[in-house]
Amino acid sequence: MRNALRVAAVDVLAPLAAIAALVYVGAALSWPLWWVSVCSVAALLIVQGMIVDFVLYRRDGVTIGTDDDGPVLRLAVVGLAAVALVAAVAVGYTQWTAPDRAMRVDITEVVGIASSVAEASATFTPQDPNASINRAADLMTSERAQAYRAEFESVAKELTSRNVSGQASTISAGVEAIGPEAASVAVVMRGTQNAPGKPQDVAVLALRVALTKASGKWLVVDVSPINAR
Repeated sequence: MRNALRVAAVDVLAPLAAIAALVYVGAALSWPLWWVSVCSVAALLIVQGMIVDFVLYRRDGVTIGTDDDGPVLRLAVVGLAAVALVAAVAVGYTQWTAPDRAMRVDITEVVGIASSVAEASATFTPQDPNASINRAADLMTSERAQAYRAEFESVAKELTSRNVSGQASTISAGVEAIGPEAASVAVVMRGTQNAPGKPQDVAVLALRVALTKASGKWLVVDVSPINAR
C-alpha cells in the first residue's frame, strides 16, 4: 500500500501535474510561439522520464517513487512539479486578473475626467471667463477642444457682459459603456447661476461625456445633454 501511494504521487501525479501546469501557463499567455516551443520540449522530456521510469520498473522492479536509495531524486521530482504548479497559479492570476484591474483603473479615470469636464462646462466667472473653458479643453482631443472653445466664446462674452456667474458640482457619475478605446459616462450635476438683482437659479443638469483613449490617455471627444431631442 505504501509503495502504491508513492508510485501514484511521485511517478504518476507529479509529472502529470507538471504537464498540466505547462499547459495552463500556455493558456494564460494565449500560447505565444516561444511558449509553444518551451512547453513542447518540457512536456516531451517529462514523458520521456515517465517512460524511463516504467522501463526501470519492468527491469528492476523499482521506480523513482519506490527507490529508497534515491530520496534526492524523488524530492527533485516533487519539487519541480510543485514549482511548476506555483508558477502556473502566479501566471494565471497575473494574466487573467490584469484586464479586470485595468478596467477598474480606466473606469475611475474616465469618471474623474468626465466629472471635471462637465463641471467646467457649467462653471463660469466674469472675472476670468476663460478659466473653466481652458480647464475643460485641456482634457479634450485637439479637434474637440478647438470646437469647444469656438462654441463657448460667444456664450462667455454674453455672460461677462451681464456679470453672470455659475458653479456646478457633480451629484453622481457613472459609466454607461466602456471598451479598450472608447467610453461613455453620464454625469448628473447641481448647477447654480447668479446674476445681479436676481435670485439664485438652481437646476439639475445631466450630461453625457464621450471619451476616447489615445496613446494610453483618455480624452473627451463630445459633451452633450442627455435629455437632448
